[in-house]
Amino acid sequence: MRVIAVANQKGGVGKTATVLNLGAALAEVGERIVLVDLDPQTNLTATAGVDEVELSTHELLLSDEVELRDVLLTTAWENLGLLPSEPSLAAAEVQLATAEHRQDRLADSLAGLAEGTIVLIDTPPSLGFLTINALTAADEVLIPVQAAYLAMHGLRQLLATIQRVRDHVNADLRILGLLLTMYDARTRHSKQVRERLAEHFGDQVFKTIIPRTVAFDYATVAAQPLVHFRRTSPAAEAYRQLAKEVLKRG
Repeated sequence: MRVIAVANQKGGVGKTATVLNLGAALAEVGERIVLVDLDPQTNLTATAGVDEVELSTHELLLSDEVELRDVLLTTAWENLGLLPSEPSLAAAEVQLATAEHRQDRLADSLAGLAEGTIVLIDTPPSLGFLTINALTAADEVLIPVQAAYLAMHGLRQLLATIQRVRDHVNADLRILGLLLTMYDARTRHSKQVRERLAEHFGDQVFKTIIPRTVAFDYATVAAQPLVHFRRTSPAAEAYRQLAKEVLKRG
C-alpha cells in the first residue's frame, strides 16, 4: 500500500482537484485507488459524485465501532473508491485534541486496505489534527503550489510541520514533489513563480504543470473528474502525465 497526502495549509491551490484527477488518472491505467476526504468542506466527496453519506471519515477517526469497510464507497469509475467526508468532521479537530493516539487514527484505519492500493488524502487548509493524521498515515506528501507569489509564502510553515512529523511520529515521511497549479503561461508572474520554485526546490518540483482553465469549474458542476469530463483538455492530459511521474517516483 502506498499513502500520499496532498497538503498545503493555503486554500484554493488545487488540493481537491489534484486528489480527484490524479486518482482518476491512476485508476484509468489500472491502479487500485482509494480517495480520502479529510476536509470538512466535503468538496472531494461532492465532486466525486456522492450526494448522501451515512458514515464518513468523522466516524472512522473517532468511533471504535466503525471500520474502514463501513465507510468505503465505490464511485462511478472503475478502480476508484472513496472514504467520504461530511461537515461534522469539523468537530474532529476539537475531539481529537483529547483522544488517545490522536495522530494515529487514520493510519490505523487504513491498515485494512488491500496490498497494492494507492491512497490519496485530501487535507483541510490548516495544519491541525486532521492534517497531522494525514501526514502520520502517509508515506509521501504531494504539495500543490498555486502559480502566485503569495502562495509560496506558506511553504516554509508546511515544511516545518512535515519535519516535526518526521521527528516525532513518522520518520519515513518524504516529500513526493511540489506541483505547480493554476499556471497561466501568458503571464510573466506565473513564469517567475515557476523559476523561483525550481531555484529553491530543484528536482522536487514535478515536471508536470497544471494549467489554469475554466474546465475545472464545469467538471465540478458535473461532479466528475476532469480527466473523464473533458478527456482531451490540456489539464486532463497534464494529470495523466502527473500520474506517470507519481508512479515513476514511487
